[in-house]
Amino acid sequence: MGLLGGMLGNASNVDKEDVKRELADILTESEEIDFAFKLVRDLLVFTDKRFIVVDKQGLTGKKIDYHSIPYKSISHFSVETAGHFDLDAELKIWISGASTPAVSKQFKKDNAIYDIQKVLATVCV
Repeated sequence: MGLLGGMLGNASNVDKEDVKRELADILTESEEIDFAFKLVRDLLVFTDKRFIVVDKQGLTGKKIDYHSIPYKSISHFSVETAGHFDLDAELKIWISGASTPAVSKQFKKDNAIYDIQKVLATVCV
């Protein structure tokens, strides 16, 4: 796809091969990673088949929640940009039939939220 270059702030573009090794037990044999972003310890991973939110929990990060969402299940998403006094931006993703967001992530005041929104807009067609 070639949409993204380097990113600033708390969300950063991650090497696909590193993520592929980290998610070896989760990915299918034919699944390819298109984009991956790191948010402190968590990962937002866009593959050719689905969107995966990797939520590392606890002090050591050994407990991990893998939230897998097929693109066809994403009904809509929103981005809330940071303001003058509110320094955080927020991404929310809803899945079909849900009234509350399935995913809600905070970002620092930078352009990372726009880059992730562009990827979502591309894959959710």
